[in-house]
Amino acid sequence: MNLAGRLLLLYVPEPVRRHAIAELFDATAGAFGASSPGLSRASADQLLDRYARCTAEWADRALTSGRDLSVIRGRLYEAANLIGSRLRTRTGVSSRRDALRIARAVYGMLNIDFRPSMDGMVRIPRCFFSRYYRGAVCQLISALDAGLLAGLSGGDRLEFRQRITEGAPMCVACLAEVPS
Repeated sequence: MNLAGRLLLLYVPEPVRRHAIAELFDATAGAFGASSPGLSRASADQLLDRYARCTAEWADRALTSGRDLSVIRGRLYEAANLIGSRLRTRTGVSSRRDALRIARAVYGMLNIDFRPSMDGMVRIPRCFFSRYYRGAVCQLISALDAGLLAGLSGGDRLEFRQRITEGAPMCVACLAEVPS
């Protein structure tokens, strides 16, 4: 991991957090065929709140409209994979351990308590979005998680086993290495 990666683990300045949320907002909006609202003066927390509300609305609309959800999932995954890949390069991620440490920092920016272990298990006892998402919305939006982790790790696959939004006490996922 390079200096930028080590700094990200220590402290995320407000402008960096805000930029990361705005980048995610734009990528997610594009995947849904929507446009992100202009929030140039919003704080990172205000932007995150707006992101949660918009994504819940976009996902609800997609779920009830009869649209092909596999296409939307694919777009979400690809958009987040690109973000993860760029972050992997910028932070000098060179191992699974590095990828998981950077992922923890990224999820921290989103007010998600992301707790990975080296065996690939991920536990999330507290998630900001669980106040906004119902189970089906969370399942659709989690394509972003899978894409981000694939990009950061160089291709590993994230699969959720339980979710807070479905009544579980915490989210549990497994990050499996994809054979080369």
